This record gives sequence, structure tokens and C-alpha cells, in this order.
Amino acid sequence: MSTRHQHVEAPMSVKIPADVDQPDKILYGLTAKQVTILAGTAAACLWVLLTFGPLVPFPVLVAVLVPVAAAGIVLAFARHDGMNLDRYTLAAFRHLRASKQRVTTSEPVQPPPAWCRMRGRLPEPLRLPVRTVRQDGALELAQGGVAVIVRAGTVAFGLRTAGEQAGLVAVFGRWLNSLDAPVQILVQARPVDLTGLADHITRHAPALPDPALEEAARAHAAFLTDLGTEHDLLIRQVLIAITGHIPASATASVLPWRRRERRRVGRDSAAAVALRRAAEAVQSLAALGVPAEVLDANSTTAALTESLSPGEPPLVDTPTSDDVITHRKEG
Repeated sequence: MSTRHQHVEAPMSVKIPADVDQPDKILYGLTAKQVTILAGTAAACLWVLLTFGPLVPFPVLVAVLVPVAAAGIVLAFARHDGMNLDRYTLAAFRHLRASKQRVTTSEPVQPPPAWCRMRGRLPEPLRLPVRTVRQDGALELAQGGVAVIVRAGTVAFGLRTAGEQAGLVAVFGRWLNSLDAPVQILVQARPVDLTGLADHITRHAPALPDPALEEAARAHAAFLTDLGTEHDLLIRQVLIAITGHIPASATASVLPWRRRERRRVGRDSAAAVALRRAAEAVQSLAALGVPAEVLDANSTTAALTESLSPGEPPLVDTPTSDDVITHRKEG
């Protein structure tokens, strides 16, 4: 009689903090900003108590100090949408002061003449974070630097065994630890239309060698059409933005007429570094079984257009990098 020993692997659990940029705790689990807010609130309350204590009745002091202390505590500990309340208040203040209308111009918007009465506020120039899209697909950022976008697929993590999940997490962790520049991962849920796939199957169904296969293909096309009609189908897309910084020496030229050339050389070197990092990311994701590709100029432009206006057709036809732009003078 033999005894079979079965090895059961426990499910693996990995905790990832929601805020990877969470500040360090310096005192009793409080950050430096929280300690500063609480210390300032305590100092203000103490000053009011020592200054007006001999002159004002104690109940009046309590009525004044309790709201001040409560405001300081709420400002230090409260959070809204994952953001500290002080940062949220500052962002809300900037949003209220900023103009809600933007125009595509590179210069400040001039006010109207004195004889023209204007209601509301002047629009502000639209400052996009991307300056231009290069021929190699790299993005020249408005604040300096270069970025390359990698489109990646997904992997069915929940359907893997515990050992396979551990291997995937280990490979993904090695890729994250190998990064030496900021990387942004964006997960998008986009609507998908199955009409084209259904039409493709219907069009090629008569070419099948067996009538049963043709009937099955038509039934499958009808199923796809009904599925797209009855449900709002979504597909998940992952975009990875990999950056490359322009060297500081590119803008430190003494000769002004060589500064533009030095900047161009710096952008080219930063783009080459970003493209190399993107290729390494594709290889690392391939080890996970995740399909990935580095977007070229046309695909990058399409991804940016879709991000600015998701689910809507573009207002104008943007020329691709291969199109010839001509100018015709009438008259």
C-alpha cells in the first residue's frame, strides 16, 4: 500500500500600494506635511489662548479654538479621491481661477479694444504636453524630453496556477526593477465593434469547402452581430509611455548659433535611448506572454487622437507622416 503525497501550493498574494509616490513617515506615522500642518495649528491655538485668555471668557475661547483645531486636523488627515485635502483644495482653487476656454495659439490672447465690452474671461492658449511626433514615433514633449509609447496586451492572470502566477510576478518585478527612468502605464477600456469581423466571416463563408462549415460560419457571424447589438462591448488596452531625457549639455552651448543644432542632437540621442528602452520593454513583456509593440508615428498620432477625444471621430483629417502636404494659391 503506497501513500501519495500531494503538494498543494498556497495561493500567492502580492500587495501593491495604490500610491507608489506616498511620502515617508517621519513621526508617529505622520508625514512631514502633516506634522507641519498640525504644528502650525497647535501654535496658532496656543498663541490665541495665551494672548486672549486673560481678556476673553473661557467658553468664548473654546468656541473659537475648536473650529480652528478641527480645520487643521481635517486638513492634515482628510483625503478626497485619493488626494490629500490640502492638495485638493489648492487644485480646486487653481481650477476655479483658470479659464475654461482654450484656443490653439502659441502667443498670449490679446484683450479686445477698449470700446468693446466683453462678458466673461479671455480664453487662454491651449498648452498640449506633446510638441511634435517624430518620424520614428517618438514624442517631443513641451517641457523637454522625449517619450515613446508601447502598446501592450493583457494576460489571464487569474486562470494561471499559483506557480505560474509567481513566475509572472517575478518576471514583471524584474522588469520594474530594471527601469532607470520614469514610466507611465495607462489602462484604457475602449468600445469594440464586431461588425467588421462579422462581415469578414460572412464574405469568406462561401469559399469554405464544406456546406456545413459555411453554415457554421454564417451562424457565428450572426452571433457576433447580435452580441454587438445587445451589449456594450469593451476591450482593454494598455499603453506604456517610456521617457528619455535630453542631456543638459545640449542647451549649454556658449555659441548662440549652435544652440539649435545642439538641441537637435540632444533630442535625437534622447529619442534613441527611449526607443531602446521601449524595445527592451517589449522583450521583457514577451517573456510574460504579453504581446507588445512600439508604436510608429501613425499609430502614436492615432493613440493621442483617441485619448483626446475617446469614442468620437476626429474633427479634421490629420495627415500621416507619409502624406505629401501641398499648398495651392488661388486667384
